[in-house]
Amino acid sequence: MMNGGKILLVEDNPDDVMFTIRAFQRNKISNEVVVAHDGAEALEYLLPDDESKALRPALILLDVNLPKVDGLEVLRRIRSHARTAGLPVVVLTTSSEERDIVASYRLGANSFVRKPVIFGEFVDATKVLGVYWLLVNEPAPPWRGED
Repeated sequence: MMNGGKILLVEDNPDDVMFTIRAFQRNKISNEVVVAHDGAEALEYLLPDDESKALRPALILLDVNLPKVDGLEVLRRIRSHARTAGLPVVVLTTSSEERDIVASYRLGANSFVRKPVIFGEFVDATKVLGVYWLLVNEPAPPWRGED
């Protein structure tokens, strides 16, 4: 299962990174996964000073609770730049705080998914995410103007 694009996983917990990659492998999602370990690193990938080095992933999986720059601020910045505004962003987090859900959608998240604690449930959730966002969804074309 693949649309050819990369997946940007923005996650600071090494166990969650491992579980996510393992769940993709179990579901035969072979897209390359690029990992950003904090919000600042995610922004460096997406909005670098040299635009020619910008990553344009097929899907961004974004945790809310991140060091350096939190996930909601990353989402705000993604949506504030025309070049990244159309990228699909799924907030994938352990947070069940209503304020995080509301803020994620207000800032333009395409989806909010709570990470299941049980690995089997996590595998099922990543299959649904992969099928929808990488096969069913029609991505926005790249924007070719200035911000």
